[in-house]
Amino acid sequence: MAESDEKRYAIGEAARVAGVAEHLLRQWERKIPQLKPKRDRANRRYYTAADLAIVRRVQYLVRHEKMTLDGARVRLAQELHGEGRPKSNREAADLVDKIQGEVRAMLDLLDTV
Repeated sequence: MAESDEKRYAIGEAARVAGVAEHLLRQWERKIPQLKPKRDRANRRYYTAADLAIVRRVQYLVRHEKMTLDGARVRLAQELHGEGRPKSNREAADLVDKIQGEVRAMLDLLDTV
């Protein structure tokens, strides 16, 4: 699907779909660098499905995890750059194995002291 074929949402429609107020979307645009809706020739902002996914994630972090916008910005940056939570069960298991290995190495160091 070409970019021009992608569904575009005006700010009012995006606000309804995401369940937030329009003024919050504008505020989040200023404070969350990952949320940058495009603008048309008349300078009206329009949101794509990717923008709405970011809005929903910010909304979850702020409302359910009780983060500030700054905290949500940092978490979102980590998630978008592949940091933070494991993305699969295999990654989680590998992380647990790595942590166990590090703990064993620390315990071995303590035993030699």
